Amino acid sequence: MNDRAPIFKTSQLEAADAPPRNMTANPTMGELISARFSRRGFLRGSLAVSAIAATVSPLALLTARDAKAAGGSAFSFPEVEAGIDETHHVAEGYDADILLRWGDGLFPDAPEFDPTAQTAEARARQFGYNNDYVGYIPFEDSSEHGLLVVNHEYTNPHLMFPGIVTLAEGEMTLNPLSKEQVDIELAAHGGTIVEIQKTDGKWAVVKDGALNRRITVNTEMEVTGPAAGHARLQTVADPSGKKVFGTINNCAGGVTPRGTYVMAEENIHGYFAGELPADHPEAANYDRLGIPEGSYEWANFYDRFDVSKEPNEPNRFGYIVEVDVMDPNSIPKKRTALGRFKHEGAESIVNKDGRVVFYLGDDERFDYVYKFVTTGKFNPDDRAANMDLLDEGTLYVAKFEEDGTIARLPLVQGEGPLTEANGFASRSRRRHRHPPCRRSARRHQDGPPRRHPAERCQRQGLCHVDQQHQAHRRAGGRRQPDR
Repeated sequence: MNDRAPIFKTSQLEAADAPPRNMTANPTMGELISARFSRRGFLRGSLAVSAIAATVSPLALLTARDAKAAGGSAFSFPEVEAGIDETHHVAEGYDADILLRWGDGLFPDAPEFDPTAQTAEARARQFGYNNDYVGYIPFEDSSEHGLLVVNHEYTNPHLMFPGIVTLAEGEMTLNPLSKEQVDIELAAHGGTIVEIQKTDGKWAVVKDGALNRRITVNTEMEVTGPAAGHARLQTVADPSGKKVFGTINNCAGGVTPRGTYVMAEENIHGYFAGELPADHPEAANYDRLGIPEGSYEWANFYDRFDVSKEPNEPNRFGYIVEVDVMDPNSIPKKRTALGRFKHEGAESIVNKDGRVVFYLGDDERFDYVYKFVTTGKFNPDDRAANMDLLDEGTLYVAKFEEDGTIARLPLVQGEGPLTEANGFASRSRRRHRHPPCRRSARRHQDGPPRRHPAERCQRQGLCHVDQQHQAHRRAGGRRQPDR
């Protein structure tokens, strides 16, 4: 019998257990940190160590381990004993209450959750699956009454649907999903907007809240900004290139200064199947993103997720989606000015000059971090005037130096390497393409027209950002040992 735990496709997608897609020779963040700091003086204090652990290489963490041993923990509460059981353990002096669970009703008419009798219609009225970003938008600055906004990033069909996994000769197998089960997955993705209130020290859902709403893969959305209407976003179902249904793999997110909810579309590649000819205009673009990866079975029932039938559909995902939570009938907007990549992070501030600044990251291992600065200024006295701030501005990619400084390189059409000769004929091309990296010296010299803007800035010394997993380094896609 095989004692190894099976790895199901949707779980493997989120574990990012695949070769990285960026083949440039730029140094990683971990390599820059290792080059700058000595083993003795790298970091001091456990908080700094834990904060950096998800973003740097094993080599840099070796130095951090020494610093942690020399210092002491800044936490003072009693440690919770490690272990796994049916109880949610918290430290002494703290408590934890269940506010919402998968399948809990969000509306007065929402049916009770029954995992053995799920329907897509019921799922659209219930709390979604696999929470990621969680935010709070207060009513009148109240810390006890407001809106909870939650991303539902992905689904695990082997856990969702009883009986779909079979065991034969010691091997577990996920049986094919039916259309009804795929429709349930579509409804379980997206986000939740729900009113919550604290009474007598306990939080509860307000099911009859006027602003309660589910965002799903079937929710109509508008494409805005420089890529809106571009030919490469046009499909059979949407010849305008401006109307998209749904958002997928919403990982991180944020709440903007104007009180809107933003959702980051991350690992979009796993939702598409099919095959494109090698000479197809989108083939190089999709190869850079790992499309089609095929973890989900949606293409079996919906042509738009099959790139051989609808080759432009993936270009309609990979954005920051903004939702006006104060209008339950509003159409969410995909803000293409903030770039198209595997978005992780969408935190914003109001700069001293009144412009709004967003900080963004690409969750693909060994890719880049960005910021976006709006052209217009935030008006705290006129909410309506702020609603389309994210359609005009400048996207910057970060350049990290060994001396600890950071330069922000503007990704502006016609400036630096982002020229028509290098394949960036328009702002829309720069915004919605996540083209291939330089895979070989030959391509480096030939200069193919579809490239990631950040990679075109490679000569200016960009570095890659180490993501959550450090075992991969680029060597023809091979896994290398930690150094």
